[in-house]
Amino acid sequence: MSPASASMSLPHPLALRRDDLLPGRNFINGQWREGAAGRWLEVSDPATDAVFAQVPDSSAADAQAAVDAAHAAFASWRMVPAKQRAQIIKRWHALIQLHHEDLGRLISREQGKPLAEGRGEVAYAASYVDWFAEEAVRSNGEVIPAPVSGRRMLALKEPVGVVAAITPWNFPAAMIARKIAPALAAGCTVVCKPAEDTPLTSLALVRLAQEAGVPAGVLNIVTASRERTPEVVDVWLADSRVRKITFTGSTPVGKHLARESATTLKKLSLELGGNAPFIVFEDADLPAAVEGLMAAKFRNGGQTCVCPNRVFVQAQVHDRFVELLAARVGALQVGPATDAASQIGPMINARAVDKIARHVQDALQRGAQVVVGGRRLPALGPNYYAPTVLVGADATMACSCEETFGPVVPITRFETEAEVVAAANDTPFGLAAYFFSNDVRRIWRVADALETGIVGINEGALAAEAAPFGGVKESGYGREGSTHGLEDYQHMKYVCQGGLA
Repeated sequence: MSPASASMSLPHPLALRRDDLLPGRNFINGQWREGAAGRWLEVSDPATDAVFAQVPDSSAADAQAAVDAAHAAFASWRMVPAKQRAQIIKRWHALIQLHHEDLGRLISREQGKPLAEGRGEVAYAASYVDWFAEEAVRSNGEVIPAPVSGRRMLALKEPVGVVAAITPWNFPAAMIARKIAPALAAGCTVVCKPAEDTPLTSLALVRLAQEAGVPAGVLNIVTASRERTPEVVDVWLADSRVRKITFTGSTPVGKHLARESATTLKKLSLELGGNAPFIVFEDADLPAAVEGLMAAKFRNGGQTCVCPNRVFVQAQVHDRFVELLAARVGALQVGPATDAASQIGPMINARAVDKIARHVQDALQRGAQVVVGGRRLPALGPNYYAPTVLVGADATMACSCEETFGPVVPITRFETEAEVVAAANDTPFGLAAYFFSNDVRRIWRVADALETGIVGINEGALAAEAAPFGGVKESGYGREGSTHGLEDYQHMKYVCQGGLA
């Protein structure tokens, strides 16, 4: 099969204006290379399952070459003045903005989300690049008041070193930008591996970073299939020159990375699974709560880590809320990104659809009822599932215990505030939570009581580049975005100089 750039030359509604944004190669030490083993990974369109591109199915040798390049480049990159690093990252941001349409089309083609969402993700990714370019020149150390005369005491911030970034398929632009931008701003060098389902957008962003002037070896990317990923990542876990792992993905994989990186005591940022509650109290503005749930739940077809997974509605307003929500969900347009009217695209692959169907069937067997949806949509393509509302959900159902990662809203009726807070916290996960209420006293009681790293109050859209993003409990540790996101790529050095009196 020909490289990705050639395969994308065929006419398609999401064809790119600039074909060379699809290099179809690994990027190591400033060069685009085929994989050392000569294997290829096919990339398919989830709307049709048709293969339309290929990238290297890399090996340990590729992973090792990437680390060698990043380690060699670190000594010089860390010494580049922060202002100069910021200027390079700013140029990268400008190129992302310039190629906004192509990147949006590419996201929608390989991930399946509607084109409006693909374009929105590009803007979201660019916001992190811009933010961290500006933060690079604002990362200050401290002068510590000395306890004795004749001494100067300083706390300096330094880059941790080589960073290995492992990113998921659901936001192929935003997740890699949110990791690479702070690493480069801090003075770190990077090796990264994008998800096997959506590697093309990541490669395109790296192509633009190369054009922006990121020096050879500072940023390296290798692609690999699900089967070959352990071979690639294990090289980075074992190599003591890799000083940080940043990962977004499942909790079991995050735990594996934590265990295996312990032998070299790497720094870790882990943004893992979620099981977000969405609570609607009797005093809530119900139309606003419905719109908040629509924004939080159905973005990317429900395939986000902060999607509400369990919806709790107080008994007094339960039936009215379900009525309003069912009308909104039933009106959603499902279809491919090539249809401008589409609001919900295909799921990423057959495994995802099978999991959604299993969760719905389990809920029905345990007493839940379908209000809207509850079925596959094979007439549209192989990976579509109808936006669904279930009532009568409870904690025994799989949809309450596992992330469904799809357009399914299971609703549970509750009576009291204490009851629902206990239910919301009754999970090993703690990434995000949402609730709607107009009682200011309740707002602060519940916000304090929820065991999550992120809380949305009367708001369904939470993410912003200036805010710290991350979870507690088994949803991981570390933060992305904000000034804290830059600090996750730095360590502190204490310098004490005496004999000055």
